[in-house]
Amino acid sequence: MSSPEIASLSWGQMKVKGCSTTYKDCKVWPGGSRTWDWRETGTNHSPGVQPADLEEVIKKGVKTVVIGRGMSEALQVPASTVDYLKKNGIDVLVLQTEKAVAEYNALAARGVKVGGVFHSTC
Repeated sequence: MSSPEIASLSWGQMKVKGCSTTYKDCKVWPGGSRTWDWRETGTNHSPGVQPADLEEVIKKGVKTVVIGRGMSEALQVPASTVDYLKKNGIDVLVLQTEKAVAEYNALAARGVKVGGVFHSTC
């Protein structure tokens, strides 16, 4: 199963190919996507992305995770979260969201089992 292409990104809106939903923040993995609801894990801009935000994505068997920190990179990614991924044998890229989406799409197009979490505002 391949990772779906992120079809479009603009401030506060993301569309994933093959999905009718418009996301503000989203999680993607091989074969699917859904809204990334920060309230589920108590995530805020600081301290930022927690391992709990990524568990669902890594359970899908991804080899690489791309984290989009927002258009102005306001969303933090603590070293403990990066360490969590590396300890699970997963490559991680932490980038500004536009760059993260471009990198994610490039990896997906090459057939890499890639997942991601993306913040589309600040």
